[in-house]
Amino acid sequence: MKFKRFFVKSITIFFVLIILLVGGCYIYAKLSPKLQINMANKVSFYDSNGELFFKGNEDKEWVSLKDISKKVIDATISVEDKNFYNHNGFDIARILKASYINVKNGKTEQGASTITQQYAKNLFLDFDKTWKRKFKEALYTMRLEANYSKDEILEGYLNTINYGHGVYGIENASKFYFNKSAKDLNLAEASMLVGIPKSPSNYSPLINLDLAKKRQEMVLSLMLDNNKISKKEKEEALNQELSFYGQKNMNNSSTLMYYKDAVINELKSIDSIPSSYIDNHGLKIYTNLDLNAQNELEKSIKEEIPDESKVQVASVMMKPENGRIIALVGGRDYNFSEYNRAVSAKRQVGSTMKPFLYYAALENGFTPSSSFISQKTTFTFNDKEKYSPQNYNEKYANKPISMATAIAYSDNIYAVKTNLFLGSDALINVVKRVGINEKLPDVPSLPLGTKEINIIDMTKGYSAFANLGKKVNPHLIQKIEDNDGKVLYKAKEESEQVLNSSLTFILNNMLTATYDPLYVDYNYPTAISLSSKLKHTYGLKSGTTETDNWHIGFNKDIITSVWVGYDDNTPLQTTEYKYGQNIWFKATEKYEENKDDVWYETPKNVNLVYVDPISGNLVDENAKVKKGVYFLKGSEPTNTQEVFDEKKDIPHEA
Repeated sequence: MKFKRFFVKSITIFFVLIILLVGGCYIYAKLSPKLQINMANKVSFYDSNGELFFKGNEDKEWVSLKDISKKVIDATISVEDKNFYNHNGFDIARILKASYINVKNGKTEQGASTITQQYAKNLFLDFDKTWKRKFKEALYTMRLEANYSKDEILEGYLNTINYGHGVYGIENASKFYFNKSAKDLNLAEASMLVGIPKSPSNYSPLINLDLAKKRQEMVLSLMLDNNKISKKEKEEALNQELSFYGQKNMNNSSTLMYYKDAVINELKSIDSIPSSYIDNHGLKIYTNLDLNAQNELEKSIKEEIPDESKVQVASVMMKPENGRIIALVGGRDYNFSEYNRAVSAKRQVGSTMKPFLYYAALENGFTPSSSFISQKTTFTFNDKEKYSPQNYNEKYANKPISMATAIAYSDNIYAVKTNLFLGSDALINVVKRVGINEKLPDVPSLPLGTKEINIIDMTKGYSAFANLGKKVNPHLIQKIEDNDGKVLYKAKEESEQVLNSSLTFILNNMLTATYDPLYVDYNYPTAISLSSKLKHTYGLKSGTTETDNWHIGFNKDIITSVWVGYDDNTPLQTTEYKYGQNIWFKATEKYEENKDDVWYETPKNVNLVYVDPISGNLVDENAKVKKGVYFLKGSEPTNTQEVFDEKKDIPHEA
């Protein structure tokens, strides 16, 4: 009996507390300042020249409910929230029903967000699924319901919702898809548009017309169930052939929205900027975007990758001296895939990892002439485990080769021997110093790039080479102002010396061997096809795995990184490996067009010495084949270089 009274008392107290909490929240919402909903998502993006390249809901694009087709309104309510006019922001019956179905089926099949809740979510920059964000979203829902009529909330929702392709708001969507105002949409057009926001990358008719039509049919069926249309109207709308416009009034680039989305992603990490657009009454974001560089990068991608191919791409162009990202591509076409691979993806980096190893080697007494024997080898580590790396196309010198040659050919045997000779800590230490924070495994294959790393992080790492040892922080945002012109944020462009500048200079010059004809011997340098095309000097390294292809190249002025591969890790075909190299070459050379060849001045403690390109042995100036290579003074080679295989026992079976 006592337990029963205790239980009843506890339940009563619990519900009283819930009522007090909810009531308190509603009182807080009612007393809070009225939200200026027509300011939601009022954000403008400017390029490095101060020119507007994307804007959210400016006043002239915000349309009142009376200027939106009744068909759009009826379709939206039928699909998203049929009880919209009968609840106070939360549809409790719908929440309970959806929860029951989801629990019963063991997965999330139904959602229960009302239009007011979805609108509150649209007011946030941060869409992370945290309890803090959900609580703030609930408070915004209450504030909206407490201070605005249902018509005003619906108007705000329709003016901020995402209709895909970087298009927000019903008026923008109407003009983008059908080249007409929202008030002029017929039932077929309205039902097609209303179906898109659930998943723009799937239901846009410009991406998948079949899926879009199925979604349209569902929208029309719900309108019929809610007595908004007749069966005849449904059939007529379904059978109407629609013509799609698919153009924006501003920049019609197919990749520019990747840059914009990357800016939003960076914005979320700036603590000095409040979390919602509303609180800021709009934002002006001044970015580092070079629109010419962005367009040329996009053009090179379109020229190289066939339209019918499903290969994807990510690319970053950055100013190495300050970390300003001037161009960014997260996929081939934002209209077909909004997934931003430049920001969100991590891929195996292949041999682009090797320069970090070879810098570590230089720091530990190696020189460009330091040699290992390149031959088919099985390595033994941990006393019992065996590892048998292969060179591309199974080409081996079967003789000692220099470090410069190993870079030119991207020789895997030389890299693994160097890694085992130094110990993996040497490579890992350099990678961390240049700002790549991925946890790297201590395995012999580490320098061959089996670890997955993001392209912006790799660009940051290579910028330390381009800056002769200085680390910078990549960034897209230069300055943020509110709509009154008050500066809320300004980027701090700081650098830190993390590598020896003279050793970095030596490494950079070795990275030009990847396209140097003097290294043609038993094999060809990895980028030899570019030797006659490049008008400027670059340090360049490629990385190739079965599923990933990278090219990262730089000089003092620019660093460009390109990744090519399939989202589902489908192996690349032989012909597809050329895409990345050509994209890198075209975009970078176009950016450097009509500019002087900017390379690095020789440090005072470095000498130029002529050597045999392959062996690294010293030769005189009369030698038939010779290559000028840089060395620290006092470390110049002789004509009988020591082979490191003979200097330290590396467990292997030749």
